[in-house]
Amino acid sequence: MTKSGRKTALLDDPAVLAERIRAVDAPHVAKLNALAGRIAAEHGAAPFFDPLSGGQDARLLLLLETPGTQAGPARFVSQDNATGTGRNLRRFLSEADIGRDDLVIWNAVPFVIHAEGAKNRAPTKLEAAAGRRWLAPLLALLPALRAVVLSGRFARGCRGEIETLRPDLAIFEMPHPSPVFVVTDPAIAPGIVEVLRRAGEASRR
Repeated sequence: MTKSGRKTALLDDPAVLAERIRAVDAPHVAKLNALAGRIAAEHGAAPFFDPLSGGQDARLLLLLETPGTQAGPARFVSQDNATGTGRNLRRFLSEADIGRDDLVIWNAVPFVIHAEGAKNRAPTKLEAAAGRRWLAPLLALLPALRAVVLSGRFARGCRGEIETLRPDLAIFEMPHPSPVFVVTDPAIAPGIVEVLRRAGEASRR
């Protein structure tokens, strides 16, 4: 549920997905999704940036690890994915008071690494290195950015590159919001919310 009490529109609804696909060339995400197209052309498949995010106007970047294994006519890096990670993101971002317009979500490895029907796996060292090559063009398209949250081990591996490319950014680290990890310790969820809250505050300064 959203703060207004309305049910969240998830991307497993074909009508919601179709509407999101129609918006991939909206002005605030057009250049970002052109970048996603370049990534897909080189690596075989890559998700879109979510048109319901802040896009190029975002002040906060949340960097996850890899696109998930879900299949379909199009993929988005979005809190509206009908997955356990998406559900946790919606909850944690809401509790941290981070609005959609403030945020853009992406992955440290921005291309699909899973064969269709395969189980989720961690990126290889080569895949992680290939993913870091796309940080420079990504950050160049986010002029309003003030803060970055690195979520999970592979996202944390991007810290040095981001510090070199954009020394102006406040950088935060948090665990990955995957439900498989979050349930291992009751302190993880409130810790994630606290990191997101501090990052949100930094992005508004």
